Amino acid sequence: MALIIGALVQIAPVAAQDSSFGALARVDMVQTRLDDTRDGLRLGLGLTQGVPFRVFTLDGPPRLVLDFREVDWRGADAGMIDWAERARAVRMGAFRPGWSRMVVDLAGPYAVESANATTDHETGGVLIEVELTEIDAEAFAARAGAPPLPGWEDVQGGLPAVKRARQAGEERLLVVLDPGHGGIDPGAEREGHNEKNLMLRFARELREVLLRAGGFDVALTRENDEFVSLERRVAIAQQLGADVFISLHADALSEGRAHGATVYTLADSASDEASAALAERHNRAGILAGVDLTKADDIVAGVLIDLARQETGPRADRLARAIRLGIEEQGLPLHSRPLREAGFSVLKSADIPSVLVELGFLSSQKDRDNLLDDAWRARMANGIRDALIAWRMADAAAARLVRQ
Repeated sequence: MALIIGALVQIAPVAAQDSSFGALARVDMVQTRLDDTRDGLRLGLGLTQGVPFRVFTLDGPPRLVLDFREVDWRGADAGMIDWAERARAVRMGAFRPGWSRMVVDLAGPYAVESANATTDHETGGVLIEVELTEIDAEAFAARAGAPPLPGWEDVQGGLPAVKRARQAGEERLLVVLDPGHGGIDPGAEREGHNEKNLMLRFARELREVLLRAGGFDVALTRENDEFVSLERRVAIAQQLGADVFISLHADALSEGRAHGATVYTLADSASDEASAALAERHNRAGILAGVDLTKADDIVAGVLIDLARQETGPRADRLARAIRLGIEEQGLPLHSRPLREAGFSVLKSADIPSVLVELGFLSSQKDRDNLLDDAWRARMANGIRDALIAWRMADAAAARLVRQ
């Protein structure tokens, strides 16, 4: 049986990180070892941070394969990992751009019985444990094979740029709300609460506030606790013909100092190191399903996307400023730097003004209490509603001027 497994990206305390927020996961040799068990083998692989990964077996000869996005193997000693008589060899290294691979050559047909990842929330480290049990050769061959990952076989181009008819106040504004994470990707977690559930609840509440206000149609990228890839989130907005895209999040920092809301817009380079690290974590989560947004290889398509963003970018900036003001006018806390830029994949639609709103930080007790408070969430929803009403009026007026 082939398995696709996701180890979620966590932030380690500053003292435990490299000087660069973007450092790759490294192998923790203390927790890493391959041993024989009564019925097969057990692999324990410690990593300094979570990364998306998949586990499967291949036949001819029998092998256990783990793919990662991605791991720095320096310092990992295959000879010190393999203590199993039922394994012939362990190999590790880069496999394809952005992906790393570990291969265990098996001495016989041993199938994956279970594969789990446990995160240490104090250090951000992850322990991946894979249990294999012996089965007959025919059954092993039937279960072997790499699981399908969209985009794994073929290089995906960027999403096409579509020139949209800009709203000029004649129609209802279609807002697509994107509750972050979902399914196997819980997002940030603190004291029994996780980002995916909190954001889905807030997205549903915000939808009701917007619908009651009138002048809006609202859709969600996910209605339930399910995984939706980053590319799919953007595709949903495009397929629906969205006028606005708002991605909702509540991250966590290990040091727990930051608090308050932040509004992000797209940029090729982040406005600061923390924003770059945040975008990296958000973007990497999408690869849990094997997809990622990439720039179009076609030069003409790239030019069209750039032209579309010349108009969309300033509109998204004005939307971000409106949301910041709407939150402020509700008397809600804002981050010390509430307007920031970073390369979030969910903001890469060329023709839809898109922003990402971090409502607060789950690592902050104050923000966590706010996110759990019905009255606070209602005020936050009202602030975003007021921002969208103000932005819609200003954007429609600007559109009429362009038409003239």
